[in-house]
Amino acid sequence: MTATFSQHFTPSQRRWLRFKANKRGYYSLWLFTLLFTLSLFAEFLSNDKPIVIFYQNDYYFPIFHTYAETTFGGDFDTEADYKDSYLLEKITSDHNWAIFPPNPYSYNTINYDNAQPNPAPPSADNLLGTDDRGRDVLARLIYGFRLSVLFGFALTLVGMIIGIFAGALQGYFGGRLDLFFQRFIEVWSSMPELYLLIIFASIFEPSVLLLIILLSLFGWMGLADYVRAEFLKGRNMDYVKSAHALGVPNFTIMWRHLLPNAMTPVITFLPFRISNAVLALTSLDFLGLGLPPSEPSLGELLAQGKANISAWWLSLTTFSVLVGTLMLLIFIGEALREAMDSRRG
Repeated sequence: MTATFSQHFTPSQRRWLRFKANKRGYYSLWLFTLLFTLSLFAEFLSNDKPIVIFYQNDYYFPIFHTYAETTFGGDFDTEADYKDSYLLEKITSDHNWAIFPPNPYSYNTINYDNAQPNPAPPSADNLLGTDDRGRDVLARLIYGFRLSVLFGFALTLVGMIIGIFAGALQGYFGGRLDLFFQRFIEVWSSMPELYLLIIFASIFEPSVLLLIILLSLFGWMGLADYVRAEFLKGRNMDYVKSAHALGVPNFTIMWRHLLPNAMTPVITFLPFRISNAVLALTSLDFLGLGLPPSEPSLGELLAQGKANISAWWLSLTTFSVLVGTLMLLIFIGEALREAMDSRRG
C-alpha cells in the first residue's frame, strides 16, 4: 500500500512531503521567510522620514526622494529634517498630513531629545533603548538583521558557484588536474585567514563587497570536496560512458547528467553555510575588522554591549536576534537534510 501510494509522487514531491513532515523545520522556514520579507521593507517599518506626505494638494514620498526644507514651507534650502518640530507642524497643519513608519527612527538616527545619557534604557520613544551614540537599537536590529541575511546569501552564492566549478573539474577530469587542485586546496586552507583579514582591513577601506571577496577566497573549499566526490562517482556510470560514446561534449555531460545528482549535498548544506556566513560577519564586526561603525551591524551592537555591561538591553536584544536567526537556519538545514535523504520513507 505504501509503495503504491508513493509511486504517485515525483522525487521532488516526495522530498517536499518529507520536509513538511519535519514540523520544526517547516515552521522555521515560514517564520524565517516572514521575518526576512519584513526586513526587506525596513524603510517602511523604521525610518525618520515619512512614508508619504500630503502637502498643499500634492503627494510627496521622502523615502524615495530627497526634498528640501523649502518644499514644505521651511526657511532653508537643505534636506528636510522631519524630526524638527517647526517643519513637522508645517506638514501636519491646514489639511496637510504625513504618515510615518511605526518606528520613527532609522539605523543612523540620533535621538537628541532623550533626557537620559546614552546608552539609554528602553522607553516609550525608543522601545529597545539607544546605543552609546544615541541611535535607536530597534532600528539597528531591523536593518542589521537584513544586512546579515543578505550578506549570508551573497557569500553562500559566491562560495557555491566557485565550489561547484572547482569540484566538478576535479571530479570529472581527475588525473593531474585533480592532483594539482588537491595540493592547492591543502596549501590554501592552511593560510591564516584571520591574519589576512587584519592585513586587508588595514590597507583597504572596509565594506560589504570587500568582506564578501575575502571570505569567498576560503569559503568554497568545503563544498568543492562534496561536489568532487559526486562527480568522481558519477563519471563511471553507464549512462555517462554511453554519452561519451555518442560524442556528447564534456560540458553537456557535466551540466545535464552529473550536476543534478551532485546538487544534493549542495542544497543540504545551504542553510548551514548561510548561518556560518552570518556568524562570520558578526564575529568580524565584533572584533572591529568588519563593516564601518556607521553601518547597522549585530556584531557592533554586541561589542557595545561588552563595553557597556550595565546596558543590558544592548547585549540581550542583539543576542536574541542572532541566536534566533541561527536556530531557524539550523532547523531548516536539519529538515532539508532529512528531506534529501532518499532512504527515509
